[in-house]
Amino acid sequence: MSPQDIFDRLTKELGEDVVFDLHADPKKDKDPWFQVAPAAIARVGTRLKDDPELACNYLECVTGTDYPTDKKIHVTYHVYSLSKKHRVVIKCFCDRESPSLPTVSTIWSTANWQERECFDLLGVTFEGHPDLRRILLPEDWEGYPLRKDYKEKDSYHGIPTTRPNPVELFAIKLPEKPGAGSAEKPS
Repeated sequence: MSPQDIFDRLTKELGEDVVFDLHADPKKDKDPWFQVAPAAIARVGTRLKDDPELACNYLECVTGTDYPTDKKIHVTYHVYSLSKKHRVVIKCFCDRESPSLPTVSTIWSTANWQERECFDLLGVTFEGHPDLRRILLPEDWEGYPLRKDYKEKDSYHGIPTTRPNPVELFAIKLPEKPGAGSAEKPS
């Protein structure tokens, strides 16, 4: 099935208020994608996996992108059918102030850690997730590093958070070792 076929099928079955806004212009979009209402992502995911014609049994990845000027965070799902060999990309546009979606980890177990990463780095809450906590950063880390307005603090518990530029390290002249400069050879 093509992304257009999948979109048409889901729109017909679930409604245009749930599945909408197909983007399938190869000149603009690397992968065709469509939007899903954020509250309905689990329902759409269940349909994608359980419908024998769709059979999308593999969630390739869950990612998020911050759009501060639009006051949105886009959560993107890349879903694949191993048996049917078709793929679909879904986007949910969440309110940036309190981004929240139902978890799909009960549908595709691979979503477990991917949703945790999206939570950790962008602050997206996945309602119903079995273990929603930071996965890359310490629990007491402040802020979400993939948000475009994130300002990193100079230190974390006294540990500097910045390091020198490695290219600049090559410009440092090391002192010569004693005796290393003499050209005398033992006779």
